[in-house]
Amino acid sequence: MLTFLPRKVLEEKIRKFLEEDLGQGDITTLVTVPSGTIVEAEIVAKESGVLAGIEEAVTMLESFGFHVRVLVPDGSRVEKKTVILKMVGDARTLLSIERTLLNLLTRMSGIATTTSRLVEKIHGAGYETKIACTRKVAPGLLFFDKKAVMLGGGDTHRLHLDDLIIVKDNHLAIVGDVGEALKRVKEAVSFSKRIEIEVSTGNKAVKAAEAGADIVLLDNFSTQEIENAIMLLDNVGLRSNVLIEASGGINEQNILEFAATGVDILSLGEITNSTRPLDMSLEVTKVLESSTKKA
Repeated sequence: MLTFLPRKVLEEKIRKFLEEDLGQGDITTLVTVPSGTIVEAEIVAKESGVLAGIEEAVTMLESFGFHVRVLVPDGSRVEKKTVILKMVGDARTLLSIERTLLNLLTRMSGIATTTSRLVEKIHGAGYETKIACTRKVAPGLLFFDKKAVMLGGGDTHRLHLDDLIIVKDNHLAIVGDVGEALKRVKEAVSFSKRIEIEVSTGNKAVKAAEAGADIVLLDNFSTQEIENAIMLLDNVGLRSNVLIEASGGINEQNILEFAATGVDILSLGEITNSTRPLDMSLEVTKVLESSTKKA
């Protein structure tokens, strides 16, 4: 479960995004919009989907003194032309932060929408396989991308490198042996940390389970290879001892084929690194107060 950030920490993260976009200031807005202009505006969904990033949008707006009214909360499904939230505040500020606000909101909602679609596809076919994301996110967006996955009904997987022990192929290439890697891990790490081992063959999946792995990651296996690995684990009575995760080459088109193999978890990098943003727009609906003074 993703831990939500304290308000001040979230504000600081968002401020860094704004600083990157603003530079020395929004020249266009400064020379066209009079100082002191107050407007009413709204954010509208231009297509249907699942919302994520509402908390972040509200935090950003309220930190700049806007009065905000949320009409549709995070995690909700919306239809095209739905008004999501309304705001009242300084026009110059709103136009200066508009793009950063929409970028975060539409990206998070796009990820939540894709995740929700995959989860519904799996459950609709009668499978209980979990859908998880990976760490394939843009630097600086890990928290937001993974929160969006959670709001879409998916699993966040590990958030940081210290959340879970995952012994991958390059670790094993250096250590040389699954058993030795597990021995080192168990001698040094708390019992509270789960241990996952990435394997490249069914026989290595058995060795990982025998060595005491909690999770076996079948990396870039075909569906037939996954079924074979599960059969081998069944044959030695170890299938129920481990969670089986499959990753690599899995997408929306073939996901049901992979779910049918009997794995517990399917992790997809494309949820966060290839998702199209959910289209939205910010529209000024009324000028409530305008100064005649020039900028």
